[in-house]
Amino acid sequence: MGLDQKRARAFGVLYLITFVTSIPALLLYQPVLDDPIGYIAGAGHDNQILLGVLLELLLIIANIGTAVVIFPIVRRQSEEGAIGYVTARLVECTFILVGILCVLGIVTLRQETAGAAEGTVAYTLAAIKDWTFLLGPGWVVGWGNGLILGYLMYRSGLVPQRMTWLGLIGGPLIIASGTAVMFGVDHKGGALQGLATIPEFLWELFLGLYCTFKGFRPSSRILQAGDHAAATPA
Repeated sequence: MGLDQKRARAFGVLYLITFVTSIPALLLYQPVLDDPIGYIAGAGHDNQILLGVLLELLLIIANIGTAVVIFPIVRRQSEEGAIGYVTARLVECTFILVGILCVLGIVTLRQETAGAAEGTVAYTLAAIKDWTFLLGPGWVVGWGNGLILGYLMYRSGLVPQRMTWLGLIGGPLIIASGTAVMFGVDHKGGALQGLATIPEFLWELFLGLYCTFKGFRPSSRILQAGDHAAATPA
């Protein structure tokens, strides 16, 4: 197996890791996000929340990993696009990290004496966490994983081109739905936003499964160019 195909499988595995970390983390956070004031005033589920934090830290590593392992390949198609994808992943992870700090702040408030002031702070931190989710996974992802990566995959032929339309369509839908929530046209987690995320969800799941089990298509011209360059003596 060539180096590019090893990178392809690593890329796929890392994408699947983003699924098994992000979705459970969001579910584990619900006691904090649904009722932050009640959480800090009650017995709390700190270990549950901290497990969610751990999963999101692993999510950050997997997110950055998807960009790092594929960068040497997709830069053969477009160096600007490859840099754009890496940048989008870093921006997304920055939002996720800010959200993690907010959640940890609420856990700390629960462990201290909770009063009216602490309840207000907890509510504010939970609101910031919601915004980080909207602006990161709910907006930046549309540009990075949807439009930029979809374009790179479409042009390079690393995966079946008909499937790349899931990203090329799903990306703008996520951007539009996230913007609609930002301006109050729709509410967070509403039906419109839920429907808009389906193509992007399927696109990322397809990438994870396809690249893990099949790798990149050997017929891709940028893989052939890489093989040719590796075979050419210096």
